[in-house]
Amino acid sequence: MDDQSGIDWEDAFANASHIENGESYPQLWLDRAAAFRAQIEGRLSEVAYGTGAREKMDIFRPESDSKGLLVFVHGGYWRAFSKDHWSHLAAGALARGWTVVMPGYTLAPENTIPGITGQISRAITQAAGLVDGPIHLAGHSAGGHLATRMVSDDSTLPAPIAERIARVISISGLHDLRPLVLNSLNEILGLTPEIAAAESPALHGVRPGVRVTAWVGAAERPEFLRQAALLAESWAPADLIAAPRRHHFDVIDDLCEPSSGLVNALLASE
Repeated sequence: MDDQSGIDWEDAFANASHIENGESYPQLWLDRAAAFRAQIEGRLSEVAYGTGAREKMDIFRPESDSKGLLVFVHGGYWRAFSKDHWSHLAAGALARGWTVVMPGYTLAPENTIPGITGQISRAITQAAGLVDGPIHLAGHSAGGHLATRMVSDDSTLPAPIAERIARVISISGLHDLRPLVLNSLNEILGLTPEIAAAESPALHGVRPGVRVTAWVGAAERPEFLRQAALLAESWAPADLIAAPRRHHFDVIDDLCEPSSGLVNALLASE
């Protein structure tokens, strides 16, 4: 994809510099996640789904019989953070009686985006064997990309597992990877135009029978608003929700609240 638009693709994908105290959020997430893990019971940590050092997942089980499986996939432009930054985001679904799984994955540049997509597919495949009932997926930023890749028409999930996926919410997700070829992140990601197109959910179809929502903060960068709208348009009748006053780093906070609009949408059965 040649850049003839005059768009500053470096700035388009920059979040921290456009958010007040943006650089403080990673430590805040770590602290909140650690505090949540310290007070929660019924957690299985570091459950391997492969042989890689990061091919592990945390499993949060509700006190009662589980209503289904929610898998949350973290972001970080495929090259930052770990599952340990996000444990607290399990709180809302866990309180509603769902088992929550948070997989890790090998980061770029040690891994490629197609390689990470394959890891998440394997993690979901293993997690699906732990819980009966529906499977719902959520992901934030790059995790939104990975969650929607699981229900793209070329998903590598085994058919019996893919057929259990009823609900997917991509939170501030990346659904068109082609502009990232023009960003300095690509020195780490190693995208070619062909890989970027193949890994862009918005350029694929969606599996039938899956309800998809593109959820984005109304105060986000224009590119993330475009990415959300593009998925909703490409995967119509997918929903598009712009959360008022939310930016890229706090749009996920409502996952902590059992009665929030985001959790209600994520756990909706129809």
